[in-house]
Amino acid sequence: MASMGLQVLGLVLALLGWVCGALVCAAPLWRISAFVGGELVIAQVLWEGLWMNCLSQTTGHIQCKTYDSTLALPKSAQAARGLTVLALLLSILAVMLGVVGAKCTHCMGDGNQDSKARLARIAGVLLIVAGLAYLTPISWTAYATIRDFYDPSVAAPLKRELGPALYLGWGASMLLLLGGTLLHVGSSAPGGRALPISGAAAKLSPSPGMAGEAKQLDKSFV
Repeated sequence: MASMGLQVLGLVLALLGWVCGALVCAAPLWRISAFVGGELVIAQVLWEGLWMNCLSQTTGHIQCKTYDSTLALPKSAQAARGLTVLALLLSILAVMLGVVGAKCTHCMGDGNQDSKARLARIAGVLLIVAGLAYLTPISWTAYATIRDFYDPSVAAPLKRELGPALYLGWGASMLLLLGGTLLHVGSSAPGGRALPISGAAAKLSPSPGMAGEAKQLDKSFV
């Protein structure tokens, strides 16, 4: 029952991580304009994401524009897109496999416990891979943003700060990693039971008393 609880908890955390990851992937809040120096217009804030950038004003008006060309983006942005989409696809595939292989479901029947456990362990590994794939672009974007912020050669209007989507992305990665670990640990293959000795086999095996009497008889004939 404890392993079934770990499986259910792992699937719930993985599904929650997928939802948070999808929101982070679509949100244009990966980087925001930094208020450094007096060259920036305080009344406007620039938001940057994977798919679009937005300009927010103090009046509440927001204008968003998708990127014109994917190939025109930097290599790091293209890699971030690919890794986040790959992580989301892997995680939803892993959740589906985990549901099929969970002990509380009957998708494969009750007689295929070994196959179900193996399938659930594969789902756990896929979730861990998805969490690492999602963590990579989040951490790289944060590193590049902090590096450019403290670089004196970068102009003040080009400096950016960490957006709230990055923090949510770290949380989504941890949920995927933790969910995959719990699912893998809770999907251990059922161990074999020791077979009891049959009555016939017990009769054939000599008892210590009978063995002693046989030795005494052998000595008497010597």
